[in-house]
Amino acid sequence: MGSLSSSYFEKAKTLIPGGVNSPVRAFKSVGGTPVFMKSAKGAYLHDVDGKSYIDLIGSWGPMLFGQAHPVIENAVKEALNDGFSFGAPTYKEVLIAEKICSMVPSIEKVRLVNSGTEATMAAIRLARAYTKCDKIIKFEGCYHGHGDSFLIAAGSGVATLGTPDSPGVTVSTAKDTLTAVYNDLESLQHLFEANINQVAAVIIEPVVGNMGLVIPKEGYLAGVRQLCDQYGALLIFDEVMTGFRLSPSGYQGICHIQPDLTTLGKIIGGGLPVGAYGGKAAIMDMIAPAGPVYQAGTLSGNPLATTAGLAMLNLITENLEVYTRLAEQGLKLKMGIRSQLDALGLSYTINQIGSMFTLFFTNQAVNNFADAKTSDATLYGKYFHGMLERGIYLPPSQYESWFISDAIREEELAKILQASEETLQQMFA
Repeated sequence: MGSLSSSYFEKAKTLIPGGVNSPVRAFKSVGGTPVFMKSAKGAYLHDVDGKSYIDLIGSWGPMLFGQAHPVIENAVKEALNDGFSFGAPTYKEVLIAEKICSMVPSIEKVRLVNSGTEATMAAIRLARAYTKCDKIIKFEGCYHGHGDSFLIAAGSGVATLGTPDSPGVTVSTAKDTLTAVYNDLESLQHLFEANINQVAAVIIEPVVGNMGLVIPKEGYLAGVRQLCDQYGALLIFDEVMTGFRLSPSGYQGICHIQPDLTTLGKIIGGGLPVGAYGGKAAIMDMIAPAGPVYQAGTLSGNPLATTAGLAMLNLITENLEVYTRLAEQGLKLKMGIRSQLDALGLSYTINQIGSMFTLFFTNQAVNNFADAKTSDATLYGKYFHGMLERGIYLPPSQYESWFISDAIREEELAKILQASEETLQQMFA
């Protein structure tokens, strides 16, 4: 008899494109049938067939304290008594905006939206209006949502125009998006020099989570900041993933570099759909109705998402030691898996910072997307399924970061490492 997940997936494919509402969930990168979840609490996910898994994706980042934290859960339950959505201002919007601005020094004003994609789309529109320039620079392998301007493949050289990376994205859109190599300042400078007075903004994940975890080299982001200043472009940090996950002020609070604009999501919704973009008041005041740049949303700042997000941000500021615990757990996970791989004489790279982590099956350092693509995705797929069978839920793609939550303590860490050892032994011994 087949599993409920299998039967649900077969039905889903007749009703939903590919059977899923976000592509990575389909398990195409790792093979097999996706697992349908029923519930989650703390460090664990529970599927429709009654099996439980230690959660190492945390809804792709927002579950810093684990699934369904009681403080957030109770706050949302209380908010439900007042209604779901009003299409009118609420004071919770003011409070969460105040909280975000107090935690992230580069943000003087912030606009709430419904997703990270909305935030990045609005941020580049704003940057173009402010600078009166049309082109933007992104980095190969960085993901900023599914807006047309971001689904652009790199050209054949650092000064060449990109091409659409998805059907439906027009060539005219692609010509305004330039693609540089992450961790390579020379490639960025060449783009600026080939497009003098034409670049509105550089948008970058300061720590990349969408080619697997990739960490900026020492001095790299400072160099990006300097080049933006030199050529008159705004610097946009996409901290949808890293915002409040790596520090209470995002990765910019660690690298001490202030972008002109920042995009946020995930954690600021406490698990509910939300996004935001913010920055210097002089730039943000160009947004309607204060200025001419139009952006709107019926559900933007909705009371349930703002309630959950405010509860999450308050949890963070009341428990700042969480970042020390998460970094310790991340390092233990890294060292444990490293020792297992070394014992088997395997080639690998592990990138880890705080509570973000990726294992690459490659014999070289991973500093950009080309490096990430040297990883053996077939091996990762085998590792993924071995871990899944042993009750550990990893990202179903080599090119995604793992996320550790504060609900993962010594007991769960021991189970993860035991599952990893058994899986690697099965694969290679």
